[in-house]
Amino acid sequence: MGSRHFRCFFWFSLVTCHFYSVFVSAGNRIPKGVSVVDGGGTIISAGERFELGFFSPNGSRFRYVGIWHYGISVQPVVWVANRDKPLSGNDGVLAMGDDGNLQIKSGDGEIVWSSNVTSSSPNSTAVLLDTGNLAIFPSPNSKKMLWQSFYNPTDTYLPDMEVHMEAAGKELQIFHSWKTAIDPSPGNYSLGLDPRGSPQIVIWEGKNRRWRSGHWNGISFIGVTDVRTIYLSGFRLTNQGNGKLFFTYTPSGDSSFVKFQIDWEGVERQETWSNGEWRVVQAHPVDDCDRYNRCGPFGVCDRTDGMRCRCMEGFAINDGEQWCKRRARLQCGVVEGVGNDGFGEVEGVKLPDFVDYVGLESAQECERRCLHNCSCTGYAFVSGINCMIWTGDLVDVERFVEGGNTLFVRLAASELGETKRAYRAVIITAAVVGSFLLFIAGWLFLQRRRKRGVVSETNEVPKVGPSRECSIDYSGPSDLGVEGQQGNGTELALYSFNSLVAATDNFSDDNKLGQGGFGHVYKGILPDGQEIAVKRLSRKSGQGLQEFKNEVMLIAKLQHRNLVRLLGCCIQGEENILLYEYMPNKSLDSYLFDPDKKPQLDWSKRFSIITGIARGLLYLHRDSRLRIIHRDLKVSNILLDEDMNPKISDFGMARIFGGNQNEANTNIVVGTYGYMAPEYAMEGLFSLKSDVYSFGVLLLEIITGQRNASYRSTDFSNMVAYAWDLWDKGRAIELLDSSIRASSLQEQVLRCIHVGMLCVQDVAANRPNMPAVLLMLEGENVALPLPRQPTFTSMRYNLDEDMWNVNQDAASSNNVTITAILGR
Repeated sequence: MGSRHFRCFFWFSLVTCHFYSVFVSAGNRIPKGVSVVDGGGTIISAGERFELGFFSPNGSRFRYVGIWHYGISVQPVVWVANRDKPLSGNDGVLAMGDDGNLQIKSGDGEIVWSSNVTSSSPNSTAVLLDTGNLAIFPSPNSKKMLWQSFYNPTDTYLPDMEVHMEAAGKELQIFHSWKTAIDPSPGNYSLGLDPRGSPQIVIWEGKNRRWRSGHWNGISFIGVTDVRTIYLSGFRLTNQGNGKLFFTYTPSGDSSFVKFQIDWEGVERQETWSNGEWRVVQAHPVDDCDRYNRCGPFGVCDRTDGMRCRCMEGFAINDGEQWCKRRARLQCGVVEGVGNDGFGEVEGVKLPDFVDYVGLESAQECERRCLHNCSCTGYAFVSGINCMIWTGDLVDVERFVEGGNTLFVRLAASELGETKRAYRAVIITAAVVGSFLLFIAGWLFLQRRRKRGVVSETNEVPKVGPSRECSIDYSGPSDLGVEGQQGNGTELALYSFNSLVAATDNFSDDNKLGQGGFGHVYKGILPDGQEIAVKRLSRKSGQGLQEFKNEVMLIAKLQHRNLVRLLGCCIQGEENILLYEYMPNKSLDSYLFDPDKKPQLDWSKRFSIITGIARGLLYLHRDSRLRIIHRDLKVSNILLDEDMNPKISDFGMARIFGGNQNEANTNIVVGTYGYMAPEYAMEGLFSLKSDVYSFGVLLLEIITGQRNASYRSTDFSNMVAYAWDLWDKGRAIELLDSSIRASSLQEQVLRCIHVGMLCVQDVAANRPNMPAVLLMLEGENVALPLPRQPTFTSMRYNLDEDMWNVNQDAASSNNVTITAILGR
């Protein structure tokens, strides 16, 4: 072959090889022998969601290999391979090396970056997945990953990325910002997790904290209140056992891109692609109160007062310095002639950092544990976390305009005494002024009656009981409307405040039955000997007035043997009080979770309680004059009468639905974590199926005799996860409370567990409605569908084509068969 022909053949071969390289790189993988050449092409994930190739940041002359979102006009880079060692020319090559590693080489053959897989394979293949994850597999058909970019991130957290940690491990600074807007090398800010106590997201500046999210309660991070239902939708914490955990995030839909990024200025942003632009959903830190520990130990950054720093109760600024010091020394225990330490409340705050103890104790047990520990400086009780105790300085506390939790700060007895003396002075002053005003009002009233000639010559002592006198302060039916509706008034007896003071012995602590979210409940006795439960709305609760109106409006119209009966009310001045029938056996949790009392609830009683609750819910959802969603169904809201019959109580959170209304949305999520349906907790979307989910959790608690939250210290995230594990292994009967196994009917127990698993399905449409639930519980000949495996996430999934689509309202026969679906 002549030299001319040889040269033509050489150039033809070179062009052909280059063309082959570019052509193959248009797929989603880089197998051995194929390369991506700078300026010659990119690889694109199979679903065309992400793209990998060479790029230069705007304004930079250096070249990097990165990953970005495909097919959108604004393409921020979400991962960079050679961020520490950029290329200075456009002759870089990305290819699988002979050692089975993915490598970036410069034009002179220098390896500037490698995946550094230790267990590589000569047939290794790199694949760009639709999640944005670049993964290396030992062979083209293998599913085992040898390496992945998700485990080697830069500054961006993407959906489905797993962030692993150990429950008692160290802080994890995982994501590192760019150095500048045009320099991807690691900057001064990092984003990660602190797993101690209860996990929280943290931003660091160097080694110092810059911002934190607050603790994880199983649904959300409690230090982020402004955009909770958007920002935290889709986070999930999975317990792998042996103290190993990992977080993932899955958005509620896949129609748009979502990313979390720590930018080069130290601000973490969540952004979503919408209508041709990246929309910022949330960003932190953004103002003075958002910055870590701005007000120092025992200080509070108060958003309700122009973001000013204030000291907690019992503390004062130390000699003009910007930090707070305790005014009175703690006694720690009983000191003769001095008294005990106690607690002051700091309400509506982001709880302090560095919690020292997290446990499953009740609120009362948590207070006692803190009080008996001389090092304890404060405690809190948070739904989903339970008892939290601090032993050091209380730092990074922020008071929110809305939301937040209550922190109980340990104070010396003298501080508490001062507060009580001041409160007593206010009470005495108010009583004197009030008495004077009552005297004047009474005198004027008598003068007016004398003029009308209707004053009796004898003065009768007013009766303690129902009175129309309270109607003077009653603003009328139109003021008790729910959701803008106006009722026709209540048919309740109106009691005077003085009559209830007498009935409850001035609301004495000895008569206190319990404490709810908006006030206390007391036992009372009317003059005729009738025992009553008196719910007194807390004056501090601005939100509680609406809940009070809800209960008056709703319960007055409801009559069912499994609903607590409302006897009357008092609306006088600032006092808003409800009177209920008295339940001698108190609430279900007082039996169910007490080791000494729970054996009294044998299986027969528990099944009767389960079906009774189901009938009460069925009445609310379908058979009452109103269509009502309870929204706060939980074990403490189930009261037991003298015969242990269950009665649903506390309708402060309830909502009325119109005849054709199936679901609604709210910006304020209320209720109790652990009982909330996923779509309600994270999106504010509630329906009749929200109550069904709560009933499912309640049913499982009745069967097990354990709280839902009690499983957080095990290898499972909650009771639902534990129940599914046993169900899937064919060992569901092990869920039954060991104290009553001898009295149980195994077939009936298993049916109840089966119904419970159907009720706690992630997707609302997969759950049965209450008519179907009751039919399945009581109908021995009803075939039950198989439940889907719950994903235990805090988000709402899109519906599948094979979704349960049976009209369950039509179920009325004992021989109804509901189509079964295979679990997945």
